[in-house]
Amino acid sequence: MFGRVRAWSTRHVRLMDALRVAPLAVLTVLTIWSSTSPGRVGYLLLSAALLAPLFWQRRHPPAVFAAVSLVSFGQWLAGVDPLPANLAVLVALWSVTYSCSFPWTLAAALVSELGVFLVLVHWDTISFSMFFSGSIFVVTVWLTGLYASTRRRYLEGLEERAERAEHERDQQARMAAAAERTRIARELHDVVAHNVSVMVVQADGAGYAIDGDPEEARLAVRNISKTGREALAEMRRLVGVLRQDDADATDYTPQPGLAQLEELVSGAGVPARLRIGAVPGELPEGPQLTVYRIVQEALTNTLKHGGPGARAVVELGCAGAELVVRVTDDGRGAAAPRSPDGHGLVGMRERVGMYGGTVSAEPRPGGGFEVLARLPVPMTRAAS
Repeated sequence: MFGRVRAWSTRHVRLMDALRVAPLAVLTVLTIWSSTSPGRVGYLLLSAALLAPLFWQRRHPPAVFAAVSLVSFGQWLAGVDPLPANLAVLVALWSVTYSCSFPWTLAAALVSELGVFLVLVHWDTISFSMFFSGSIFVVTVWLTGLYASTRRRYLEGLEERAERAEHERDQQARMAAAAERTRIARELHDVVAHNVSVMVVQADGAGYAIDGDPEEARLAVRNISKTGREALAEMRRLVGVLRQDDADATDYTPQPGLAQLEELVSGAGVPARLRIGAVPGELPEGPQLTVYRIVQEALTNTLKHGGPGARAVVELGCAGAELVVRVTDDGRGAAAPRSPDGHGLVGMRERVGMYGGTVSAEPRPGGGFEVLARLPVPMTRAAS
């Protein structure tokens, strides 16, 4: 229920702003129009000047509060009696208290208290009891805004932790699946190596016996055929598991490369930008896959260790005869509990080392973290 209301209000921002101002505007118009005092048009214009800024209170709370307070102060200097529209000061006070930091909320509350005092001066009714009665409204609005702000931040923290836990859970599941596929690959190697060894021995035996003992040679050939079929069936079964990304489908798509970088960056789970400079026009698939995996690992580290609100920048270009990949973030950097010699960096070093390149991953001096890889590749045609 509340989730639907919140989603609806997010889609109709202007309408929600109008609904917030509408009750006070209706009260102001009815009060002024029913009065018999002259100058009703002037009161309506003054009320419009007080209420109009409230349409921007959600996006610019301090500026709206300042504007409403200044109009009210000018009204006091002109000696104009308070109007229902002056309650816009309390509405703007609530917006500041809900959206801004504590120093802003305290300053807005003190300005509102000054407004109560000036109203009493205008009415010549200065007394402690009257000032206390007026202050009750200010303090009530202030405390209500503080409570709503605290609850909003608490709920945002819960949502952020839930999203992070979901991302980490998915990442752990992918890591576990990768570890399992590695284990299966080792099993595949052992099975194939064993069966091929048996086939080689039997083939040698058949070669020796083919002249002296044809029956023994035929038996060895049959065993070779049987062993080969068993090895082929086992290999198909294990390779099918290795290719299987989920329980429902088998993926036979090509390995990712530079063409998939934009999709990777946009779906990384962290705000990230991709900048691609001049790169070789016909880069082999191996270096492309290496670049893709480096960017993937670096963005995963930003998601896991960068902290709330961390952003990343992925840069790809050429420097001489090298392809340079740089992934930087503005996260916690050296304060993050990450290991510079973890499995991710080891994997990146292995991939880059295949092409005689280098890779480094370290905190940045000004904060954040940087992954920098250099791959020496032949620079043929360049494309930007």
